Amino acid sequence: MTCTTRSGTTKVSSMLLVAGVLAGGLLTGAGPGAAADGPALRRAPVAPCTNTQLVAESAQRMGASQVGVTVINQGPKPCVLKGFPTVALAGQGSPDRNKPLNVVRQGQEKSVQLAAGDRASTQLSFTPVLGEAGGYCTSGAEPFVAPSIVVGVAGGRQQLAPDDGGDFALCGNSVRVTAFHAAGS
Repeated sequence: MTCTTRSGTTKVSSMLLVAGVLAGGLLTGAGPGAAADGPALRRAPVAPCTNTQLVAESAQRMGASQVGVTVINQGPKPCVLKGFPTVALAGQGSPDRNKPLNVVRQGQEKSVQLAAGDRASTQLSFTPVLGEAGGYCTSGAEPFVAPSIVVGVAGGRQQLAPDDGGDFALCGNSVRVTAFHAAGS
């Protein structure tokens, strides 16, 4: 199709030219593998984190009755971590021999996408033991002391000692826990 301008010269309509180039480009890339190469289809859903790809660092004291726990995705692929950990007190032996604590969830559950090497954190808060030496609980209960905790995350358990080398001391059998969130946020 051609158009004639006032000067009498003939031109190809630029609109038809652009439409033809676009149609030709779309048709040449429309082979059987073309759709799989599109950026929208490359974003496959990220799988949940597994206990084999997450490693916990030590339990970092954040005060007399608070501990921060950070997990690292050491797997080769990204994963999604969601929810709250379980917590138990343990001795120096096997993480299977522990005293589970009642977890009181603080805040809303979130999904955290972790690329390989990324970190997620949670905060644990215990009812503190008061006083010096033997200590006491305001409730009248006997204080409980343990050298390590067992944190349940992504279907596995990881035994951690406090980063300062001390013990965990608490009153009662519960712990307040925040949902996992991206470390540093």
